[in-house]
Amino acid sequence: MVTVIIPTLNRGACLARAVESVRRQRYPHWELIVVDDGSTDETESTVAHFSDPRIHYVFMEHAGVSAARNRGVTLARHPWISFLDSDDYWEPRKLERQFAHLEKEPSYRAIYTNEIWIRRGIRVNQRKLHRKYSGWIYDRCLPLCIISPSSVLLHRQVLDDAGGFDPAFPVCEDYELWLRIAARHPIRFLDEPLIVKTGGHADQLSHQFWGMDRFRVQALVKTYESGLLTVQQKLWTAAEIVKKAGILVTGFENRGKKYEAEQYQALICEWEERAQGASFLSPGT
Repeated sequence: MVTVIIPTLNRGACLARAVESVRRQRYPHWELIVVDDGSTDETESTVAHFSDPRIHYVFMEHAGVSAARNRGVTLARHPWISFLDSDDYWEPRKLERQFAHLEKEPSYRAIYTNEIWIRRGIRVNQRKLHRKYSGWIYDRCLPLCIISPSSVLLHRQVLDDAGGFDPAFPVCEDYELWLRIAARHPIRFLDEPLIVKTGGHADQLSHQFWGMDRFRVQALVKTYESGLLTVQQKLWTAAEIVKKAGILVTGFENRGKKYEAEQYQALICEWEERAQGASFLSPGT
């Protein structure tokens, strides 16, 4: 059995498509929890329209997507958890294919899939840097978030051990969680495009913040200091902090923000020593 969690905020217009994609799954053993993060639109009536006993609606005061997902997990009744963003949707065989692979490879407790990307109604190709991997992929998760929340299926124990999403991150909360999980668990990649990710709309969180690497640096520092990492993983992480801080220095300088640029330059100096030796243990080795 799997609990599917859809966090949503004022997306009644596309929520029905996401919910319907869960109902169309060929894998029948699911429940769906829609966590409404303080919507003021027709979200509640959209969910009620389905009249499906497997679908549950929960309203909460606005607290952010991480808190909404975590609320869904606390209400989940089943040992497997899957997330679906309300502006994305699944292909009908998504859960079926994931569970089939987990049955063949029971050592894995987390699996994610490939994706179809739609931007402003047009299908776009993924770039080489978005390539995805199987196994112990912590080093592959450092440059950017390669695991979409809408694609993942994982055992609840994996999520509980990791501690769930961190509400302190307004964005890049998924990047931060996958670092914690990938540091401790192998993750299976299923190279089938079983979810459709839509983008380009104004209410995307990624559009509300400039310099997303600011939050990735915070996530990297938190992970480094977590006590979860091996020596090699620490070297990779320190090197990535230096790299992303350098990008931010350039970005702030180009915007005439001298103080912020100096802050990240100081961060580079702080982390360069810890990153020494990372060139000998580069990602992929």
